[in-house]
Order: sequence, then C-alpha cells, then structure tokens
Amino acid sequence: MKRLLVVVVALSVVLFSGAAFAADTIKIGVPGAHSGDLASYGLPSLNAAKLVVADINAKGGILGKKVEIVPEDDVCKPEVAANVGTKLVSEKVNVVMGHICSGATKAALNIYKDAKIITMSPSATNVDLTKSGEYPNFFRTISPDDAQANLQVVFAQKKLKVKKVAVIHDKGDYGKGLAEFAKADFEKMGIKVVLFEGITPGAVDYSAVVQKIKRSGADAVVYGGYHPEAAKIVSGMRKKKMKTIFISDDGVRDDTFIKVAGKYAEGVYATGPIDTTKNPLAIAAIEQHKKVYGTEPGAFYLNAYAATECLLQGIEKAKSTDYAAIAKSLRSNWFQTPLGKISFDAKGDAKGIGFAVYQVKNGKYVEIGK
Repeated sequence: MKRLLVVVVALSVVLFSGAAFAADTIKIGVPGAHSGDLASYGLPSLNAAKLVVADINAKGGILGKKVEIVPEDDVCKPEVAANVGTKLVSEKVNVVMGHICSGATKAALNIYKDAKIITMSPSATNVDLTKSGEYPNFFRTISPDDAQANLQVVFAQKKLKVKKVAVIHDKGDYGKGLAEFAKADFEKMGIKVVLFEGITPGAVDYSAVVQKIKRSGADAVVYGGYHPEAAKIVSGMRKKKMKTIFISDDGVRDDTFIKVAGKYAEGVYATGPIDTTKNPLAIAAIEQHKKVYGTEPGAFYLNAYAATECLLQGIEKAKSTDYAAIAKSLRSNWFQTPLGKISFDAKGDAKGIGFAVYQVKNGKYVEIGK
C-alpha cells in the first residue's frame, strides 16, 4: 500500500511537471510548403520563424515563457492544409504564422477561426481572405491581389504600351483571383483582353495554351499562378521564337523560376513585395540567415520574419495569449520590422507595405518600378 502511494505520488509529480512545462510555453504553428515544388516559398518562412524565436528565447522568451515552434508541411495543397489546421489546433498552438499559398490558407482558416486562433500569413494574397470579412482571425504581411493586379495593369499600359493582352491563370484561389482582377482592370483601361484561360497545374507542357497565345496576337501575357507552370509557359513561348512580353506575380518572383526557366527567364516581369533590403532590420535579418543557414534567404523570408515578430510582439504588448487581446494588439500598435514600420487595419491587411515591379536582368530579379 505504501509502495503504491509512492508510485502514485511520483506519477502525479511527472504529470504535473509536464503540464507545468506546457503551460510555460507559447506555441506558434508554422504551416507551409516545406517540401515539393513550392518548398522554395515555404522553407524561407520556416527559417525566418526559427531565427526570430531563437532570438526571443535567448532574451528570456515572452511573458516569462519560452516560445516553441510547431512546424507542419501542407505542400501548398488545400486538402492537406485542412488536416494540418486540425493537427495544429490539437497541438494547442497559441498563434499560427502561415500558411503560404492562398488556397491552403483558405482551407484551414475556418478551423483556426472556430478554435479562436490568430493566423498571419506572409504571402497569401487572395483578396477575400481579408476583405470578405469572413475571417476576423486572419492577418497578413503582404498586400492583396487587387493591388498587385492593378500595378501589373498600369505598368503594362503606361510603361510597356500594351494594346492587347492574354490573361492566363492556374485556376487556383491565388492565380485565378489575381487574373480576374487584372482582366477587369485591363478592360476598364480600354485594353483588349484577347484571351482569358485557365491551365491545369502540373502538366508536362503547355504547348496548347502557348499556341493560343500566339494566335491571339497579344502584345503581352499576364499569368496568375506559381513558378513551375510559368517556367514551362515562358520556355515554350521562347522556343517558338515568340517575343510576347511575359508579366507575372509574386508566385513567380522567385529565384527557382529563374533556375528552372534558365535563359528563357531573361526579360520576364513579375510583381512582388517592395524591396526593403536597405532597411537596417532587413539587412540584419538577411545576414542572420546567411550566418545560420549559409545561403540567401529566399522568397517571402522578410515577410515571414515580420509576421513572426508581429505575432509575438502582439502577444507581448497584449500581455496575454487571449485571442481578442492579440487581435486588438495587432490593430492598435505599430511594429518595427524588416518590412518597415507596420500595423494592421480592421480587416487584417498590413498598413505601410506594397508591391513593386521586377524584371529578370542577367539572371536576377531587379526592382524597376512601384
């Protein structure tokens, strides 16, 4: 009997200690494409979160607690993202930094909303994620697609003097949404949309759509989607000696696109977050990545670094991990980040950021306008 009592007490101490450890930890879920074709978008964000959290923990954590990262790979696929969302809720994360792709983000957002978990994406640009008002738990450190599409259209009209355009998309929440905004803006400006068509992601080649673009007589192609398909379309166009201008989005403004498309990437235009690499905080964050990982950071790294900082600073300023307290903190404070000084509006969009136009020159993306 005495021995049984000792065992029970010992077990109670172990369980209590485990519960105490859990209670003394702030968990941040980091879902994204950590493998597959779009890992070049997701891994930089995971690295950013790791570096921010390491710095914070080295300084004693937040609210007297250490911060723990819970990473999950959604491969940028909505059906996987929904499962990831459920898993992160079961892991009792306090906040989420991710997902990366708009479709994956949308698939998981209701799960986080029902669980009262604040979610912030560094890269999901679909307009409805904020402006529909359906997801009061959602914030982002990147501007929405209507702003990106408008920049593409104005640039095509004023700088490139485009008269006829083909608008192509990948049928996804991100690509199709952006393409629809671009089409509407082109039509408002009196530029003829001679082709508007969706493609199937993952196809071996896109010779059929390339042929349609050629027959349409378009001066330029605007593509909404990601780099794997864009690289194939551009390569197909250039191999057919087509000089049609190619304009795309932040899903293509990635060094992986240049690596895959090779010489055919030269001259391609793509919109993406404004270059803030001259910002002292951005310089420090980039150097930190080089020191720890030995490489340049990659796409959306600074947006993810800023998102992680905003979430954790938001908790610190709120002095709480309560859902409503964090939301209020994010909307009522300004945060110094590698993107500059930012805050968030009532819908969850970041104030103080925007997009710029880039072009591939000598094998690198160079900012050429805002």
